[in-house]
Order: sequence, then C-alpha cells, then structure tokens
Amino acid sequence: MRISARTLTVAGTTAAALAVTALVATPAVAATTLTAGHVDVVDSEWDGSALHLHVHDEETDTEYEPSDVVLSVPAAARVANPGYAFLGSGSQVWLLPEDQALADARGVLFAGFSTEALEPGVFAGDSVSYSLVDATLDGAGTDAFSVYVGSGTRWYDSNTATSSYKTKAFPVGAHNHATWAFEEAGTYELTFRVSGTVAGAAKTATETYTVVVGS
Repeated sequence: MRISARTLTVAGTTAAALAVTALVATPAVAATTLTAGHVDVVDSEWDGSALHLHVHDEETDTEYEPSDVVLSVPAAARVANPGYAFLGSGSQVWLLPEDQALADARGVLFAGFSTEALEPGVFAGDSVSYSLVDATLDGAGTDAFSVYVGSGTRWYDSNTATSSYKTKAFPVGAHNHATWAFEEAGTYELTFRVSGTVAGAAKTATETYTVVVGS
C-alpha cells in the first residue's frame, strides 16, 4: 500500500491546530531530502480522469509530490567519466547507477521510472510516454544532464542543440532503471511530462523535480 506523505502530515495535525488555520495560513510542507535507497523518481498514476506524477520511495512505500522532495546526489556519486561523448569532456561526473547493488554500495539513490500503478486496458497501446520537457542548472538552461542504460544507450539528454533523446515510451505496469548522469555540481530542476491516450483523448501531467548534485 502506498502511503502519501501529505496524508500523513494532515492526519497528524491536532484539532487545535486545525482551528488555528482559520486565522493563520497553513505553512508549506517542508521538503524531504532523499539521498540513498530505491526511489522511483518519475512515477505515474491514473485516478480515473487524470494522470499524476509522484516520487515513490520504495524503501518506505511512501509517495511524495515532486515539489515536496529534494533528491540529493552526494560526493559518493562522483566517479571517473566513462567516456561517452554525450557526457562531455570533464574527467569526472556524478552518476546514479542503474545497478542496485552498485548504488547501495556507494550509498546513492537507485533512481527509477515507474508505470507500475497504471493498469492494462486503459491507455492506448498499453503505454505512456515520459518526456524531458526542460532542464536547468542553477537557474540556467543546461546540457549537463542525461539518462542512459548499458554502455551509453541514451534515454534522455538535456542538450538543447538537438530534439533527440527527449521522449521515451514505457509499457504500463513496468518498472525501469537507468543511469542518471550529471556533469556538473549544482541544483538541477528537471521537468518531466507523462503523456497517454485514453478513449481517444490525450492525457498529460507535468512536474518539476529538484536534484542537488555535489551535496
């Protein structure tokens, strides 16, 4: 069972605190920082009328709104550049590996893409697409982010000079992992969109994820 972090926050609020909200604005939910463990970063759900994107922490089976989470990529993720051209010329990069044993050994996130909550028979072709809509590093556009599998097979690349590697289709009910690569330290804002077709109508949802690299 998935537990909503927002639900837990509301459920734990006392009656007295609820009464105060009539006079005082409710404060924003404090961001949760995730640094290690199995996390499906781009995780979609269908509520019967609309698509949604969440962050699903598999370690605690907790679901977060993307705006309530900071994904931390610590110094332990910094490794020698494996040499793929799209990773630039820097001698080192920050990688979240697609292999869970390696991610656990380094103490970094095992980051995934999930459509596990989507049931067959709802979306055309029993698939949806995840698109990398935008990527910034410290507030400016960047080509320093990519996602790949195996020996450099790209899924996503933030390089604005090309329209390639921006969208990938995933079957519903699937769970996929890849290597997330960051060429520079700083704060990334990664905007992803999920798209699918239900009964001939296009359905989408878009969210922005905050990733702090080098923390």
